[in-house]
Amino acid sequence: MTRSDDLSRLPTLEFEKRLWKDGFACIAGIDEAGRGALAGPVSAAAVILPRVPRLARTLRGVRDSKQMTPPEREAWAPRIREAALAWGVGFASAEEIDALGILRATKLAAMRALDSLSSNPDTLISNPLFPDYLLTDYLIFPEISLPQTALVKGDQRSLSVAAASVLAKTARDAWMREAETRHPGYGFAQHKGYGTQAHRSALMRLGRCEIHRKTFTIQPP
Repeated sequence: MTRSDDLSRLPTLEFEKRLWKDGFACIAGIDEAGRGALAGPVSAAAVILPRVPRLARTLRGVRDSKQMTPPEREAWAPRIREAALAWGVGFASAEEIDALGILRATKLAAMRALDSLSSNPDTLISNPLFPDYLLTDYLIFPEISLPQTALVKGDQRSLSVAAASVLAKTARDAWMREAETRHPGYGFAQHKGYGTQAHRSALMRLGRCEIHRKTFTIQPP
């Protein structure tokens, strides 16, 4: 288990290529979305990319989801799923975040993403497909008996982690858009549960609803 602090600007397959060369066939990139939100779940995704020619070219444009516009993320998400050897998404609810704390809940969401890995049917690999190495965005999973590297700014350095960041973000955004229909008035479809001024103003008017994180401090607008 290692933690790498050497930074680079754009996600590449540098780390994956080293690991493929060392004999690891299924390298899962893991990333999360929603840790800092006031409402809704934290999500995580796991993506295993194939060792195929021109993969970096196929996924050129995929990067840290925070550096992409919403239309870019929504356009790339299905292309990532199509290119991936396997992918999975997991969530931990607001109730679980309150009970466990955000770090443990984030790890729970990541474990669920790994458990839900589904093989791309085009690869002709039967389910389940489980990784033999993990690349993460700084998270370390001592609970998982797999070799792993926690990369500082991993979603800006590893293409597998960047792809996972896009799937985690788009999955959570879809969850929050659906939550707007169940809890109208908060603007979840717009701010996705983050502490914007509009969200905090709605909280002052309406109070918390069942998907708000009770242990998170809410500052007045």
